[in-house]
Amino acid sequence: MPGDLVPLLVLLLCVQALCGASQPQGCLPDPASAYRFTGAVCRLTYPAAAVLNEKTTKVIEAAFQHARYPKMTGEKSILFIGTVKYGLDNLEIHNLSIGQSEFDLRPPNGIGMKISNVSAVFRGTIHYGYGSWLMNIENSIDFEVESHIDLGINPRLYCGVGKVAADTSDCYLDFHKLSLQLQGDREPNWLKKLFTDFITFTVKLVIKGQICKEINKVANILSDFIQETAEAFLSDGSISMDIGVTAAPVVTTNYIESYHKGLTNYNNISAVINESVFHPSQLTDHRMLYFWISDQVLNPMIAAAHQDKRFYFEVSGTEIIELFKKDLVSPAPAFIEQCLVESVPPALSVWSFSIPLLKSSPRGTSVQTEVSGMLQCGNPPTPTLYFQMGVEVVVTASYSEKKLFLHGNASEITILRSELQQNQQLLDTVQQEYLREAVEKIGIPKILSVMEPELTRLLDKQGVNLFDIVNPEVLPQNGFVVIQMDFGFPQHLLVEFLRKTLE
Repeated sequence: MPGDLVPLLVLLLCVQALCGASQPQGCLPDPASAYRFTGAVCRLTYPAAAVLNEKTTKVIEAAFQHARYPKMTGEKSILFIGTVKYGLDNLEIHNLSIGQSEFDLRPPNGIGMKISNVSAVFRGTIHYGYGSWLMNIENSIDFEVESHIDLGINPRLYCGVGKVAADTSDCYLDFHKLSLQLQGDREPNWLKKLFTDFITFTVKLVIKGQICKEINKVANILSDFIQETAEAFLSDGSISMDIGVTAAPVVTTNYIESYHKGLTNYNNISAVINESVFHPSQLTDHRMLYFWISDQVLNPMIAAAHQDKRFYFEVSGTEIIELFKKDLVSPAPAFIEQCLVESVPPALSVWSFSIPLLKSSPRGTSVQTEVSGMLQCGNPPTPTLYFQMGVEVVVTASYSEKKLFLHGNASEITILRSELQQNQQLLDTVQQEYLREAVEKIGIPKILSVMEPELTRLLDKQGVNLFDIVNPEVLPQNGFVVIQMDFGFPQHLLVEFLRKTLE
């Protein structure tokens, strides 16, 4: 569905204390106090969490597979035998399968997760020795332990160092089956019983400790990975975005909500946000994913792009001749007609000479800027026409079939300066009207048509085309924009995360 251009780009390229005038450096104690410093908000609703939960088993599998189990030792005195010393080495996991995953959202900052029927075979080696003054025996034996486990995790979300973090220390394992098999089966029964007791206790203790430890590690790696991926989407050259959190995330029974700075960094200079108008009532929960983006995020991004000379457009050759064939109400000035029949086709350059200003409102999102243009004609190319114009355009956008589509309506075009370069002669009223109409009906549509494939290519480069984005809507309001959508889980991100985790 149509929406304004810049916020949609932020989304697709997308998806962090004290009260006062200065920007807080850390998390504020509660979300309400952080609202005025918050440039972007992400609300993930229960249906979206359910989609993500379907992939939880892959992350849990990674935790099991990636866990490293330490060597365990013990000893026991046996009548007539003496002291039996034993150690467990090389514990590895095989034949892992994971059953059903369930979850629920637990206000104010928790999530309950239960992974049922985790089936795995643990293999390892026991080294043992025992003896007395009559005998001394040392040996080793391979073993297998078949297990069925239920895993419970109750993560608590909190404000980490600039990012949303998860405390998964509330982690438990329920063992429903532990079946020991000794390879060779030559040991006496009393030794089998001793090994069974030792291995059963050891497997329970070691696996619980290491699996829960690994889950906590993987959760923090995942948090870092998501943050780094999001910041990479919002970075290009010397322009980057600080999306660190301003407060701890909030969990309700219907959604998880996180609060982010959204500060543009350009040439080591960071933007400041201290008058944001965010309030939770501005978002609903009938779609899967919401982004709330302040104009105070978008305008510094545009200013940085302007200062980095990103807003420059040039057209030449036969292309410009075809453009000027468009029928306009105003008659073409003689110098334009002469320019088009020269032996060398003309060239037109247009660039912004003032920082564009974006303003969102219920009627749409407008972009105001002042642009300069130079038309060169003849052989050799000679500056013929120079102009400066104030332009206000309401830009709308849609994203479907993995492509970005743009449309713009000029709400105001003002000629600030227009003159022929050879004699410094100012354009008359009729010539100025032609120039104004050409900018509205030729210039703006052409620039947008060039931006469409270029921005689509940029989004594809960032991997946005791998997301299954369903019916995105962009809803501009006073001073902010809400973007809402449904989505399919980006499988490529999970694959890339697991690849890096298991390196």
